[in-house]
Amino acid sequence: MTQSALTSSTSPAGGTSVGPRDSRGYRVFTWVNGAFLVLLCAFMLYPFITVIAQSFSSPGAVKAGLVNVWPVGFNLDTYEAVWQNKMFWRSYRNTVVYTVVGTTIAMVLTTLLAFVLSKRHLRGRTGLIWVAMFTMFFNGGLIPNYVLIQTLGLKNTMWAVVLPGAISIFNLLVMKSFFENLPAEMEEAAQIDGLGWFGIFGRIVIPLSKAVIATMILFYSVAIWNDWFAAFLYIDKQELFPVTLFLRNLIAGASSAASEGAAVAGTTSAAIAANIQSVTMILTIIPILCVYPFVQRYFVSGVMLGSVKG
Repeated sequence: MTQSALTSSTSPAGGTSVGPRDSRGYRVFTWVNGAFLVLLCAFMLYPFITVIAQSFSSPGAVKAGLVNVWPVGFNLDTYEAVWQNKMFWRSYRNTVVYTVVGTTIAMVLTTLLAFVLSKRHLRGRTGLIWVAMFTMFFNGGLIPNYVLIQTLGLKNTMWAVVLPGAISIFNLLVMKSFFENLPAEMEEAAQIDGLGWFGIFGRIVIPLSKAVIATMILFYSVAIWNDWFAAFLYIDKQELFPVTLFLRNLIAGASSAASEGAAVAGTTSAAIAANIQSVTMILTIIPILCVYPFVQRYFVSGVMLGSVKG
């Protein structure tokens, strides 16, 4: 069938009727929808572009509020100062370690538990699912969690950051739904061929679950990378700070931020504090911007899991 046949049809009188895609209303809707999306993208990108412009501007211009979407008094002094700051790169290394270790632990636990809960013949399955869902709405509270972390001896360790949020119940339910939609005939055929449950999981289920696994990796890694509150609660040693907590201290104007500002600048901390926050923000989000394009195609299919069945 040709494109013209899809967009037009022949009337009984021998003429050609106009399809819905050729109507004036559809064209108006397309233009209005496109303009709205462009404006929405512009509003979303404006703060990010402003931060980039501030990072390349002089501290005086930023402090005076002269920077909008284009750098004023272009300079790289702040980038060079931050680049030479050992505390910043130590915090950066900590964040990378926390993200890699935390995402690995979270994916192993979430994937295994979701696969088990997806089996309808599992005894007590409904109760286990309700217990998991209960934790989505109720938790022990901040003080009990702090006492628990301290009692377990996890305070001032990496495990205080990566273990409490190892399993996201939302991600668990999404993966469980995905595993439930996999054809049961493949598992039955694998069992006939002699594969056990671990063989089925590793050789059949995992290769068929690339979309949901990539999506969950993105969710977990971004959450751990951006998290600063857990480290703020459970870590007192600066050498264990993640880069987000380092950035938080700069923005909040904590006492440690003043010493960091003086350490990264050859001049006074007041002169550099105006745009050091912008520089640190840019350097912090670069890894996520670099990774996201490679998992975007999996993310698009992953967020649609369960929307179409048949």
